Amino acid sequence: MRRKLFWFFWLLMGWTPALRAQDQAACRVTLPAAERIAAVEAYIHKSWDSLTRSHRDLLQAVQDPKLEHAPGTPWVLYIAATEDSLAVWNQLQQALPDTGLRQITLRVLPKDPIAQLDVIRPHGLLYLPEPYVVPGGRFNEMYGWDSYFIVIGLLHSGRVDLAKAMTDNHLYQVRHYGKVLNANRTYYLTRSQPPFLSAMVLAVYEHTRDRDWLAAAVPLVERYYAYWTQPPHLAGETGLSRYYDLGEGPAPEVVSGERDVQGRTHYDRVREYFRTHEVTAYEVSLYYVAETDSLTPLFYKGDRSMRESGFDPSNRYGPFSVDIIHYAPVDLNALLYRMEQDVARMHALLGDSAAARQWHNRAEVRRARVDRYLWDPEKGLYFDYNFRTGRRSDYVFATTFYPLWVGMASPEQAARVAANLYLLEAPGGLLTSTHISGSQWDAPYGWAPLYLIAVEGLRRYGYHEAADRLTAKFVSMVTEDFERTGVLLEKYDVVQRRSDVALRFGYTSNEIGFGWTNAVFLALLAQMD
Repeated sequence: MRRKLFWFFWLLMGWTPALRAQDQAACRVTLPAAERIAAVEAYIHKSWDSLTRSHRDLLQAVQDPKLEHAPGTPWVLYIAATEDSLAVWNQLQQALPDTGLRQITLRVLPKDPIAQLDVIRPHGLLYLPEPYVVPGGRFNEMYGWDSYFIVIGLLHSGRVDLAKAMTDNHLYQVRHYGKVLNANRTYYLTRSQPPFLSAMVLAVYEHTRDRDWLAAAVPLVERYYAYWTQPPHLAGETGLSRYYDLGEGPAPEVVSGERDVQGRTHYDRVREYFRTHEVTAYEVSLYYVAETDSLTPLFYKGDRSMRESGFDPSNRYGPFSVDIIHYAPVDLNALLYRMEQDVARMHALLGDSAAARQWHNRAEVRRARVDRYLWDPEKGLYFDYNFRTGRRSDYVFATTFYPLWVGMASPEQAARVAANLYLLEAPGGLLTSTHISGSQWDAPYGWAPLYLIAVEGLRRYGYHEAADRLTAKFVSMVTEDFERTGVLLEKYDVVQRRSDVALRFGYTSNEIGFGWTNAVFLALLAQMD
C-alpha cells in the first residue's frame, strides 16, 4: 500500500517512475549560475574549519549531544590500553589551558574493551592523535564512511594535510582497536562502518606520493580486511560478507538520543509498529515477542548491525532492517572487491607483484560470487542475498550502483543498471530506494554519498549524460536549498527538492554541516569541468 501511495504522489508531482531516456532529455536541469555556486563553495570552505576537531579544541570535541551529561562533571576521554597514556597527557597539557584540562578526565580502556563494555561508564570520546573533521550537528566525532567522502572534499579544497591526518586516524584505530570504528566514542567500539579505508589511503597517496607512508599503511589495511572476511562477518556459505555488530542489547546512543517529541525512543516506536502492523518480510518472532510486547536479543543484534551498515534505518531488510544479519549486501561486498583491488595496487606500487596477483585473484573470486548471488539478470539490478532463505531480495536500492563504482560489473551489467536508473531518478536526483517507510534511508530522501557513487559509477562505464544530469539535479537542489536556509544539510527530500524532512523512525532531525554533502558538492562539480 505504501509503495502505491508513493507512486501516486509522484504522479501528483507531475512525474512517473517510467522516466525513460526520451523523457529524461526533456527533464534536464542545468547547473546554477557561477556566482550562486561560488556562494555555496565559500560556505563549504569555511565550514571545514568549523567542523575540525583537534587537541586545541578538545573540550568542544568531548561533548556529545547524543547522550545526557551531568552539568559540572568532567567529560571523559578514553585511550587504548595499548597507547602511552603519559605521552598523551603531556600532549594535551601542551595544547590545552589548565581551565580546559580541569574539565576533562583521562581514562585507559580495558585490554579487551568489547568484552568489558558494561564497565566502561560513562561513555566518552576515544582519543585520536591527529585533527579530524566531524560531519556536523549531533555527530560531533569522526565517523567511518563519512570520512572517506570528507577526505575527497578536503582534497578538492587543497587541504591535503588534513585529509592525510584523518586517514592516519583511521589507521590508528585499526592499530589499536582492530578496525575502523563506527565513530570514536566508546559506545561504537563494537562495530565498524562500510569499509572505505583502502580508497582513502590511495586518494591521499595520489597527492603525497609518500611510498614509506603507503608501505606502513598496507598491513593495517590488510588487518582491517580480515575483520570483514572472518566470522562472524561471513554470510553463511556464500563466501561473501555481511554486517554484524559485536555488541549486545540496545544501542546506548539510540536510547538516549533518538527520541520523538513525545519522549518515545526509537525502540518504543518499533514496538508500536510490531503491535499494529503485519510483518511478512521476515519471521517476526525472531525479533519481537507479542505476548510480552518486547524486542528480542536478536532484534538488538540486527539493529546494531544495521547501524554498522551506515543505512540506519530503512526497510531494505524488512521493517527497520533488523534482518540484515541474514544477508550478503551489495554495498559491502562491492567495497570489499574494491579493497582487494586497492591492496593489489598498493603492493604493485611497492614492487611486490606476487602479492598483487594474490589480491587480484581474491577480487576475481568475489566478483564471481557477487554475480552468482547478488546479480539479477532478469531485473538488471544488483540485490542483497538472504543466505538464510536462499533468495535474493527485490528491494530496489541505490546500492545497485556500487558494483559500477568499483568496476566489478561487466559492460552488459552496467548497461542494464544504467537503463534502470529511471526507477530511482527524481526531480532532485537520486532516491535512496523506491519505498516509503518513514525512515531516512528510504524514499523520498536522497543522500550525498550515494550520488557520488552512482555518478562516478555511471561515468566509469561511459554514461556521461546520465551522470551530468544527476549532478546538475543535485547541485541545483542543494544550491536552491542553501539560498533558502543558509546551510548545507545531511539529507534532502529529492521529490520536493528541499531539506524538509518528516521522519517516523530513527533520529528525526536533519543535521547542519554537513561533511559529506559539502564534499560531494565539490567532487561532482569538479567532474563537470
